[in-house]
Amino acid sequence: MPTLRHRPTRLIAPALLMLALGGCASIASNAGDRLAAQLGSAVLNSDDPATVRDGLPAYLLLIDGLVADDGKGDGGKESLLFAAAELNGAYAGNFTGSDRDRARRLSAKALAYARRGTCVQDAALCKALDGDITGFQAAVAAAPEKDVAGLYALAAAWAGFLQSNSEDWGAIADLPKVQALLDRVVAIDPGHARGMARVYLGVLNSLRPEAIGGKPELGREYFEAAIAQSDGRNLYAKTLMAEYYARLVFDQELHDRLLVEVQAADPREPGFTLMNVLARNARRRSWNPARTISEAPS
Repeated sequence: MPTLRHRPTRLIAPALLMLALGGCASIASNAGDRLAAQLGSAVLNSDDPATVRDGLPAYLLLIDGLVADDGKGDGGKESLLFAAAELNGAYAGNFTGSDRDRARRLSAKALAYARRGTCVQDAALCKALDGDITGFQAAVAAAPEKDVAGLYALAAAWAGFLQSNSEDWGAIADLPKVQALLDRVVAIDPGHARGMARVYLGVLNSLRPEAIGGKPELGREYFEAAIAQSDGRNLYAKTLMAEYYARLVFDQELHDRLLVEVQAADPREPGFTLMNVLARNARRRSWNPARTISEAPS
């Protein structure tokens, strides 16, 4: 069973910020939704993570108010619910520091919002959320293509929840459901949300060596496709490819080349600036091939 707890959260968590916020603009439909979308854009284009960390909580309260129970149910609120899930999940995964309890609370709230949005959008998928993987995969495969942004938002919130609960084997058992959602998103729209669905699929397929069921070469294909889509400007895709794929297959040359490119690049790029700053600030660790084997999930 692949698990995130054997891998460094300092890399996965910022990737979740981009995974989450990358879909905000695509699900905006009214004034409240547009506010969330514009906020997501402002966050991704910020070059100051501290400002984002300090300023975002006020907007979390605002969007919580917008989706509060008004006695009329969730009908018509799905896009706003997904946006609320994305913003809460992004904050939980990146700006809660060492407060694991707070990260768990916020990521649980994000997933609850995403589930509510899913239940408004697709009754069949709603019924399958807590079912077995076979039934869930069937419901995901049957989901309409027009619902791609909602599928992506659910995947992002669920991934963040698993990251915050990485020591809970019961939670990690749902990882195949996250992968099923991301696979469906990429099948519908390979470049959805600036390619970040493919980046995360690159991570998921690079969690284990091929000898014990991993698919690192498929992971490399996903990473390379996302990097190419951004013309090389998605620096976090390069950082994650170095940390997951290159280490897993003992490719020190690729690992070092990717990280040198990240450090040398200008981080400012529309839609990627915050992630690029975080990628450049990530502490570069020494090469240790043995670490890949010792940390590989059993």
